[in-house]
Amino acid sequence: MENPLLLFPQLNISASKDKPYYRVMKSAIKGEPHKASKPGAKQKRNRLSLLLQKPEFHEGDHLGKPGNLTKAASVSPEEAVKWGESFDKLLSEKAGLDAFTKFLKTEFSEENIEFWIACEDYKKSKSTHELLPKAKTIFETFIQKDAPKEVNLDFHTKEVTSQNIGQPLPTTFDAAQNTVYRLMEQDSYPRFLRSDPYLNLVKGRNPTRPILRRRSRSFTVNDFQGVRPDFSLW
Repeated sequence: MENPLLLFPQLNISASKDKPYYRVMKSAIKGEPHKASKPGAKQKRNRLSLLLQKPEFHEGDHLGKPGNLTKAASVSPEEAVKWGESFDKLLSEKAGLDAFTKFLKTEFSEENIEFWIACEDYKKSKSTHELLPKAKTIFETFIQKDAPKEVNLDFHTKEVTSQNIGQPLPTTFDAAQNTVYRLMEQDSYPRFLRSDPYLNLVKGRNPTRPILRRRSRSFTVNDFQGVRPDFSLW
Protein backbone atom coordinates (compact mmCIF):
# COMPACT_ATOMS: atom_id res chain seq x y z
CA MET A 1 0.00 0.00 0.00
CA GLU A 2 1.35 3.40 -0.93
CA ASN A 3 2.13 6.02 1.62
CA PRO A 4 -0.97 8.22 2.03
CA LEU A 5 1.27 11.25 2.41
CA LEU A 6 2.51 10.72 -1.13
CA LEU A 7 -1.03 10.47 -2.45
CA PHE A 8 -2.25 13.43 -0.43
CA PRO A 9 0.65 15.87 0.01
CA GLN A 10 -1.65 18.35 1.78
CA LEU A 11 -1.77 16.03 4.78
CA ASN A 12 1.95 16.48 5.24
CA ILE A 13 1.55 20.25 5.07
CA SER A 14 -1.25 20.17 7.65
CA ALA A 15 0.79 18.00 9.96
CA SER A 16 3.77 20.31 9.71
CA LYS A 17 1.54 23.28 10.52
CA ASP A 18 0.11 21.46 13.54
CA LYS A 19 3.50 20.50 15.00
CA PRO A 20 3.69 23.59 17.25
CA TYR A 21 0.21 22.79 18.55
CA TYR A 22 1.25 19.23 19.41
CA ARG A 23 4.38 20.45 21.08
CA VAL A 24 2.31 22.77 23.28
CA MET A 25 -0.13 19.98 24.13
CA LYS A 26 2.70 17.59 24.89
CA SER A 27 4.29 20.11 27.19
CA ALA A 28 0.97 20.74 28.91
CA ILE A 29 0.39 17.01 29.40
CA LYS A 30 3.83 16.61 30.90
CA GLY A 31 3.09 19.46 33.26
CA GLU A 32 -0.13 17.96 34.54
CA PRO A 33 1.37 15.20 36.71
CA HIS A 34 3.77 17.71 38.26
CA LYS A 35 0.89 19.99 39.10
CA ALA A 36 -1.15 17.17 40.54
CA SER A 37 1.75 16.04 42.71
CA LYS A 38 1.59 19.22 44.76
CA PRO A 39 -0.44 18.73 47.95
CA GLY A 40 -3.73 20.55 47.96
CA ALA A 41 -5.12 22.66 50.78
CA LYS A 42 -7.06 19.72 52.14
CA GLN A 43 -3.95 17.52 52.23
CA LYS A 44 -2.03 20.25 54.04
CA ARG A 45 -4.77 20.56 56.64
CA ASN A 46 -4.74 16.81 57.19
CA ARG A 47 -0.98 16.75 57.67
CA LEU A 48 -1.17 19.65 60.13
CA SER A 49 -3.91 17.89 62.05
CA LEU A 50 -1.76 14.76 62.35
CA LEU A 51 1.18 16.84 63.51
CA LEU A 52 -0.87 18.54 66.21
CA GLN A 53 -1.95 15.14 67.52
CA LYS A 54 1.64 14.00 68.14
CA PRO A 55 2.55 14.15 71.86
CA GLU A 56 6.01 15.56 71.21
CA PHE A 57 4.46 18.55 69.47
CA HIS A 58 2.99 19.69 72.82
CA GLU A 59 6.01 19.12 75.02
CA GLY A 60 6.51 22.86 75.34
CA ASP A 61 2.89 23.49 76.36
CA HIS A 62 3.75 22.90 80.01
CA LEU A 63 6.84 25.08 80.13
CA GLY A 64 6.43 27.85 82.65
CA LYS A 65 3.64 26.03 84.51
CA PRO A 66 3.90 25.90 88.33
CA GLY A 67 5.17 22.31 88.23
CA ASN A 68 8.39 23.44 86.55
CA LEU A 69 9.44 26.29 88.81
CA THR A 70 12.73 24.74 89.85
CA LYS A 71 14.50 21.41 90.12
CA ALA A 72 14.07 19.84 93.52
CA ALA A 73 17.28 17.89 93.01
CA SER A 74 19.29 21.14 93.30
CA VAL A 75 17.35 22.62 96.25
CA SER A 76 17.21 21.00 99.67
CA PRO A 77 14.11 21.33 101.87
CA GLU A 78 16.20 23.25 104.43
CA GLU A 79 17.22 25.78 101.79
CA ALA A 80 13.63 26.17 100.58
CA VAL A 81 12.45 26.78 104.15
CA LYS A 82 14.90 29.70 104.46
CA TRP A 83 13.24 31.34 101.45
CA GLY A 84 10.14 31.73 103.59
CA GLU A 85 11.97 33.70 106.29
CA SER A 86 11.95 36.93 104.28
CA PHE A 87 11.61 38.22 100.75
CA ASP A 88 15.16 39.59 100.92
CA LYS A 89 16.43 36.12 101.84
CA LEU A 90 14.68 34.64 98.80
CA LEU A 91 16.21 37.15 96.38
CA SER A 92 19.67 36.91 97.91
CA GLU A 93 20.07 33.28 96.79
CA LYS A 94 20.38 32.43 93.10
CA ALA A 95 18.16 29.33 93.31
CA GLY A 96 15.49 31.32 95.14
CA LEU A 97 15.67 34.18 92.65
CA ASP A 98 15.36 31.75 89.74
CA ALA A 99 12.39 29.97 91.32
CA PHE A 100 10.60 33.24 92.05
CA THR A 101 11.27 34.52 88.53
CA LYS A 102 9.73 31.38 87.01
CA PHE A 103 6.75 31.75 89.35
CA LEU A 104 6.16 35.33 88.17
CA LYS A 105 6.21 34.10 84.58
CA THR A 106 3.24 31.88 85.37
CA GLU A 107 1.43 35.02 86.55
CA PHE A 108 2.63 37.08 83.56
CA SER A 109 4.31 39.65 85.83
CA GLU A 110 7.98 38.80 85.30
CA GLU A 111 8.69 42.41 84.28
CA ASN A 112 8.80 43.33 88.00
CA ILE A 113 11.67 41.03 88.89
CA GLU A 114 13.45 41.79 85.62
CA PHE A 115 13.31 45.50 86.44
CA TRP A 116 14.62 44.85 89.95
CA ILE A 117 17.53 42.80 88.57
CA ALA A 118 18.32 45.49 85.99
CA CYS A 119 18.45 48.11 88.78
CA GLU A 120 20.80 45.94 90.84
CA ASP A 121 23.11 45.63 87.85
CA TYR A 122 22.86 49.37 87.20
CA LYS A 123 24.04 50.23 90.72
CA LYS A 124 27.13 48.05 90.21
CA SER A 125 28.38 50.26 87.36
CA LYS A 126 31.99 51.21 88.02
CA SER A 127 32.01 54.54 86.18
CA THR A 128 29.64 57.34 85.26
CA HIS A 129 30.38 56.52 81.62
CA GLU A 130 28.49 53.24 82.06
CA LEU A 131 25.49 54.83 83.75
CA LEU A 132 24.04 56.77 80.80
CA PRO A 133 23.51 53.89 78.32
CA LYS A 134 22.24 51.59 81.08
CA ALA A 135 19.88 54.24 82.42
CA LYS A 136 18.49 54.89 78.95
CA THR A 137 17.92 51.17 78.34
CA ILE A 138 16.17 50.66 81.68
CA PHE A 139 13.97 53.72 81.16
CA GLU A 140 12.93 52.73 77.63
CA THR A 141 12.30 49.10 78.61
CA PHE A 142 10.49 49.45 81.93
CA ILE A 143 9.42 53.02 82.74
CA GLN A 144 8.46 55.21 79.80
CA LYS A 145 4.85 55.18 78.62
CA ASP A 146 3.96 52.08 76.57
CA ALA A 147 7.36 50.52 77.31
CA PRO A 148 7.53 46.84 76.25
CA LYS A 149 7.85 45.74 79.91
CA GLU A 150 6.36 48.72 81.69
CA VAL A 151 6.19 48.33 85.48
CA ASN A 152 3.45 49.76 87.67
CA LEU A 153 4.72 53.03 89.16
CA ASP A 154 2.84 55.96 90.64
CA PHE A 155 2.90 59.24 88.74
CA HIS A 156 5.27 61.04 91.13
CA THR A 157 7.90 58.27 91.10
CA LYS A 158 7.77 57.98 87.34
CA GLU A 159 8.04 61.74 86.86
CA VAL A 160 11.04 62.12 89.18
CA THR A 161 12.82 59.19 87.54
CA SER A 162 12.18 60.60 84.07
CA GLN A 163 13.72 63.96 85.02
CA ASN A 164 16.94 62.33 86.24
CA ILE A 165 17.63 60.26 83.11
CA GLY A 166 19.54 63.08 81.41
CA GLN A 167 22.20 63.11 84.14
CA PRO A 168 21.89 59.70 85.78
CA LEU A 169 23.37 58.86 89.17
CA PRO A 170 23.76 55.47 90.88
CA THR A 171 20.63 56.34 92.88
CA THR A 172 18.48 57.37 89.88
CA PHE A 173 16.24 54.28 90.01
CA ASP A 174 16.19 53.77 93.79
CA ALA A 175 12.66 55.12 94.29
CA ALA A 176 11.22 53.11 91.40
CA GLN A 177 13.07 49.96 92.46
CA ASN A 178 11.81 50.25 96.04
CA THR A 179 8.24 50.67 94.79
CA VAL A 180 8.42 47.52 92.68
CA TYR A 181 10.17 45.65 95.51
CA ARG A 182 7.35 46.43 97.95
CA LEU A 183 4.77 45.43 95.35
CA MET A 184 6.36 42.01 94.90
CA GLU A 185 6.93 41.55 98.63
CA GLN A 186 3.34 42.31 99.57
CA ASP A 187 1.58 40.70 96.62
CA SER A 188 3.54 38.06 94.68
CA TYR A 189 5.80 36.74 97.47
CA PRO A 190 2.95 35.48 99.73
CA ARG A 191 1.38 33.66 96.77
CA PHE A 192 4.73 32.10 95.93
CA LEU A 193 4.99 30.70 99.47
CA ARG A 194 1.49 29.20 99.14
CA SER A 195 2.13 27.67 95.73
CA ASP A 196 2.26 23.90 95.35
CA PRO A 197 5.74 23.83 93.76
CA TYR A 198 7.26 25.71 96.70
CA LEU A 199 5.45 23.56 99.26
CA ASN A 200 6.68 20.46 97.46
CA LEU A 201 10.25 21.72 97.75
CA VAL A 202 9.82 22.28 101.46
CA LYS A 203 8.49 18.74 101.85
CA GLY A 204 11.30 17.32 99.74
CA ARG A 205 9.05 16.13 96.96
CA ASN A 206 10.40 15.97 93.44
CA PRO A 207 8.14 17.72 90.91
CA THR A 208 7.01 15.06 88.51
CA ARG A 209 7.09 15.52 84.76
CA PRO A 210 3.61 16.61 83.64
CA ILE A 211 1.63 14.11 81.64
CA LEU A 212 1.44 15.17 78.01
CA ARG A 213 -2.03 14.88 76.56
CA ARG A 214 -3.12 15.23 73.01
CA ARG A 215 -5.51 18.02 72.27
CA SER A 216 -7.54 15.89 69.92
CA ARG A 217 -7.72 12.12 69.92
CA SER A 218 -10.00 9.48 68.52
CA PHE A 219 -10.91 6.39 70.55
CA THR A 220 -9.54 3.07 69.34
CA VAL A 221 -10.56 -0.49 69.97
CA ASN A 222 -7.64 -0.91 72.37
CA ASP A 223 -9.16 1.71 74.65
CA PHE A 224 -12.10 -0.59 75.40
CA GLN A 225 -10.30 -3.91 75.74
CA GLY A 226 -10.92 -5.49 79.13
CA VAL A 227 -13.65 -2.98 80.00
CA ARG A 228 -17.01 -4.44 80.98
CA PRO A 229 -20.09 -2.40 80.14
CA ASP A 230 -22.11 -1.11 83.07
CA PHE A 231 -25.73 -1.98 82.21
CA SER A 232 -27.01 -0.30 85.34
CA LEU A 233 -26.57 3.02 83.60
CA TRP A 234 -28.88 2.04 80.73
